[in-house]
Amino acid sequence: MNTSIGIVGAGILGRLLAFFCVKQGWQVNLFDSGSPDGRQSCSHVAAGMLSPYCELESAEPAIADLGSSSTYLWQQVIGELETQVFFQKEGSLVVAHTPEQGDLERLHHIVADYTSDPVVHRMDASNLLELEPELNPGISRGLFFPYEGQIDTRAILSGLNHYLTSQAASQVVVHYHTPVNHIAPFVLETNTQSFQYDCVVDCRGLQAKTDISKLRGVRGEIIRIQAPAVQLKRPIRLMHPRYPLYIVPRPDHHYVIGATTVEAEDFSEISVRSALELLSAAFSLHSGFAEARILETAVHCRPALDDNLPRIFYQNGLLRVNGLYRHGFLLSPKIADLVVHFLDGKTLEAEFQHLMEEV
Repeated sequence: MNTSIGIVGAGILGRLLAFFCVKQGWQVNLFDSGSPDGRQSCSHVAAGMLSPYCELESAEPAIADLGSSSTYLWQQVIGELETQVFFQKEGSLVVAHTPEQGDLERLHHIVADYTSDPVVHRMDASNLLELEPELNPGISRGLFFPYEGQIDTRAILSGLNHYLTSQAASQVVVHYHTPVNHIAPFVLETNTQSFQYDCVVDCRGLQAKTDISKLRGVRGEIIRIQAPAVQLKRPIRLMHPRYPLYIVPRPDHHYVIGATTVEAEDFSEISVRSALELLSAAFSLHSGFAEARILETAVHCRPALDDNLPRIFYQNGLLRVNGLYRHGFLLSPKIADLVVHFLDGKTLEAEFQHLMEEV
């Protein structure tokens, strides 16, 4: 059994892995070049949709398997924290304007082929207005996924930081503003010191490109707004000719509007075209967004491998966990759970063994 773990990278995956390691009774050192708020991580930009079945539109079934397991783990994690974290499990909607309505039917067939469980329901205009009374009545068709939800990404980053630095301080040492220059089996090195552990786990995301050559960055863009005239209750995805767009409601009439995938490793500010598309999409769903106030625009790049599936690369004394793509918050609890099981010498569930890759 491993008793000391060095984790590099304090995005959502690194923090959750530290959390689960503490639950095993292990000693943990967590390193990150950024600050406690995680602002430098792509986790800080994410919308936090927990939508394993919606993702089947363009993702492999393994994403839905991991994501559905993670939703239940999220509830356990939040229950252990002293800080409040907004977590919602009231379902999500996928809607489309007339030109894209064929995509809705295609998604319904994909989900029905994946599982016979009632995880998706066709909705007509009246059904949609029962769920979301303020939705544009011109939206005539949609799909409702009753078991999906969302989590406040920045609140959970903060809550996990509080847990690791306060509640579990006897087992965890967190090193923020501490770049790690070298990672090897059992060893990691900073500018000033070398550390030895029973195992080192690399959770650096795109910062690991020098060690994982097939990583690429996938750009994500969000706009955070406050819209007092809008009362939407749950995450809504809008089918779009180029890429799906989403609106995620938060307390106090705050909304996160974003694009799930832009194939470019580009950290520059949001473009006029993207901003117009995001805001126009929101307005097409609810005219009240016209009077919303823009609070923030943000951009980051998520780490992805060639098949857009996560991977746990392993050798004795070193694991590199990466490639969560746009599914960081959806997958991280289950990925962290798998890593802990592997480190503890336990057999992983058969459906997830293909994510392990020996170096």
